[in-house]
Amino acid sequence: MEIILYIILALAGFFVFAQLYIRIIPFLKKGKKIKFIKGALGNKLSQGERNLLYFYTKSCSACKPMTPVIDKLQKEFNNIHKIDLAKDMETAKAFGVMGVPALIIVENSTIANYHLGYKSESAIRKLLP
Repeated sequence: MEIILYIILALAGFFVFAQLYIRIIPFLKKGKKIKFIKGALGNKLSQGERNLLYFYTKSCSACKPMTPVIDKLQKEFNNIHKIDLAKDMETAKAFGVMGVPALIIVENSTIANYHLGYKSESAIRKLLP
C-alpha cells in the first residue's frame, strides 16, 4: 500500500514539475542572443527590427485555431514570420523551441519575449509594434 502511495506522489510531483518548467522556460529565453539563421529570415532578423516568429505544426490542436489569426495578421504586418517545425527544425533549435504554438519576439538579434501556448488575436496584437 505504501508503494502505491509513493508512486502516486512521484507522478503528482512529476506533473507539477513539468507545469512549472513550461512556465519558467519563457523567462529563461528572454535576452538570449540568437545564432546565425540562414536564408531570408536570417536577413530580416539581422536588420534589427522587431519581428514576431510563430512556430507551429499542422497536427498541433492549439495551432489550428491560431494559424488563421497569424495569417490574417501577416496581411497587416510585414514583420510576422511563420515557421513550420516539420519543415524547419533547424530554426526551432536555434531559438530553443520545445513546444508549439510558440511566439517569439526578436529585436536586435535578441529574444525580447517568448510565449508558449495559444494566444488570442488581441493578445498577439499587443506583442506587435
